[in-house]
Amino acid sequence: MTVFILVAGAFTGPHVWRDTAARLAAEGAEVHTVALTGLGRPPADGGADVDLETHIADVLAVIDSVIDAAAEPGGEIVLVGHDYGIHPVLGAADRRARSIARIVYLDSGMPQDGVPALAAVPDQLLREEVAERAAGAGDEATGGEQPPPAREAWSRWGSTEGLSEAALDGLTALAAPQPLGTLLQPLRLTGAVAEVPATGVLCTRNGPGVEMLQIMVDVGTPALAALADARVTFFELPTGHWPMLSCPDALAATLTEAASGGGHLLTPVGAGRTPAHLRPFLLDVPERPRERTGNTDLYLPDGPGPHPAVVFVHGGPVPAGARPTPRDWPTLTGYARQVAGQGVVGVTLDHRLHAVTDYERAAADVADAVERVRADPRVDADRVALWFFSGGGPITAEWLTYPPVWLRCVAANYPILAPLPGWGLTGSRFHPVRALPRAGDLPVVLVRAGRESAEIAATVEEFVAAAARCGANLEIIDVPEGRHGFETLDPADGAREAVHRAVDAVLARLKG
Repeated sequence: MTVFILVAGAFTGPHVWRDTAARLAAEGAEVHTVALTGLGRPPADGGADVDLETHIADVLAVIDSVIDAAAEPGGEIVLVGHDYGIHPVLGAADRRARSIARIVYLDSGMPQDGVPALAAVPDQLLREEVAERAAGAGDEATGGEQPPPAREAWSRWGSTEGLSEAALDGLTALAAPQPLGTLLQPLRLTGAVAEVPATGVLCTRNGPGVEMLQIMVDVGTPALAALADARVTFFELPTGHWPMLSCPDALAATLTEAASGGGHLLTPVGAGRTPAHLRPFLLDVPERPRERTGNTDLYLPDGPGPHPAVVFVHGGPVPAGARPTPRDWPTLTGYARQVAGQGVVGVTLDHRLHAVTDYERAAADVADAVERVRADPRVDADRVALWFFSGGGPITAEWLTYPPVWLRCVAANYPILAPLPGWGLTGSRFHPVRALPRAGDLPVVLVRAGRESAEIAATVEEFVAAAARCGANLEIIDVPEGRHGFETLDPADGAREAVHRAVDAVLARLKG
């Protein structure tokens, strides 16, 4: 018999698991929901400080109470940690690694040794608020509590997509203050837990899905390399951050399958396959002369010029050590050669978007590169277009807000057009949806992938709706069967036609 031990996230307790636990039990599993001290039950002495070690001890007590039953033939312990709950789960599993069959990361981060749970909170302002509250409590390690979110503030802790009004009311009504020590005390791991098989359940309305995760592994994100392991599997749920409330039956079915070792496997880099972003460009584009200066490459057309220019801005985040760097990726070089063959300077560059907190410096890198390109005598400084891809999309906000007269067009392929829920950048200026009403008559060409991930597609649809409201000069080119990064993933006739249409649309505005 499978023994599930379910550990809830911040501000919540065993009550959130009610429906999921009932479904698991109905299927024959033994289910234990852990009441964490200060959340599901009061401290033993009525007033002791509560920290992460307290919660690890709570989980250990449940593990130890079921070890004998799980040792029977067919028995196994599966630990499930949601959100903050993964921290005490890992701490406990590290000390009972030989007794645990699997750990399930339920829409949670990947805690590391020596790092507190607060670091996993996506909203930077929220992290600062918690740290200030802890400092005010007088003891940064254990003192005080973080009040639970107000009803309208839960989205700062994770997407509420899929929650009914009643579920959100219940989540708010039953929420408890989170002891600050549980968020601030660093997690300590010996490394034993790394040998325990793991499953990630990705809630795609709150973060990346499997396909996007594979792309992140492919580009060499160091923290994700361990995910491409045969002992690590993944599932997706098309919901927000609280699947036990939004889709409890689907979650129970997923946990059951995870316990049996099911799920999607990621492919490690160098496993006899070319990563998606390094596969050939879908058009057979002739080589063009290229000049490399600093972080910028120019693909030059025939003739002395001055010529119009298109600056292609890659997405991300991309690890600083990724090789080749984005300006040499086939999609960027393919487009640059394509426009150079039509009398326009194609520009690729590397910018420093290595984390979602790097948009300031990435935007500055792009602005600097554009000015250098415009200063080149072979470039017509009054006829420049900017073309953004994927995670480079938020940088379009800089150019939509105050479009200069020389900017003839902004284009974007499968872009992120509003900060994603897990980024913690809700108040950021890098929010193209909000910037669009200031763009005036600036032409915008949007290339929309029909098989886009749900979280990114939601930002694109929000942008399209904003364009309709403000009457923006928006042209949409759809690639119905295209995926994110379709230029190297989907070399079909429809995708090729879309590339030609997009290039023609941008060059028409650039040369007009």
